[in-house]
Amino acid sequence: MERIAIFPGSFDPFTVGHESIVTRALPLFDKIIISIGYNAEKKQFFPIEKRIQWIKEAFHHNPKIEVETFGGLTVKYCQSKHASFILRGLRTAADFEYERAIAQINKKLAHDLESIFLLTTPEHTMITSTIVRDIIRHGGDASQFLPIVTDPNAYQLKPSNNE
Repeated sequence: MERIAIFPGSFDPFTVGHESIVTRALPLFDKIIISIGYNAEKKQFFPIEKRIQWIKEAFHHNPKIEVETFGGLTVKYCQSKHASFILRGLRTAADFEYERAIAQINKKLAHDLESIFLLTTPEHTMITSTIVRDIIRHGGDASQFLPIVTDPNAYQLKPSNNE
C-alpha cells in the first residue's frame, strides 16, 4: 500500500519552515500532497494560484510531491486521496497543544488516519506565514524566509485584492 501524507495548510505564503518539514518528511512517505486549504470566507493575502505556483516551483525536481487545493474537512479530503497520514510541523508548545487536539478529533472521525508531527528545526522556529506577510505588507525583504525557486521573478510579491 502506498504511504500517502497530506500536508494541509493555508501556506499564505509557503515558507522555508514549511519547505523544511516537507523535505525532511520525504523519506517517510511514497507521496506527499501539499494541500492548500481553501475557505471562501477567510481573508487571503496571496492568490491561491500564486501559492500553488510557488510551491510547485520549490519542489519542481521531486516527483513524490503534488500540490492541490481543497475545501471542507481535512479528514474527508485525506480519505478521497487514500492518504493514511496528516503531516504537521510543530514550532512551539502552543503549536503542540493546538495540533494535538485536532489530531485527536481527526482520529475519532477517521480511525485509520494518523497524524505525524515533525519538530521545526531551530533556525526556522521563529518563522511564521503571519510574520512573513507583515514583512511583505510593510515593504521589507522577506526572501530569506521563502524557498528558493528556479524562476528569479517567481516572488514578485503582490498581495491579492482581499488584503
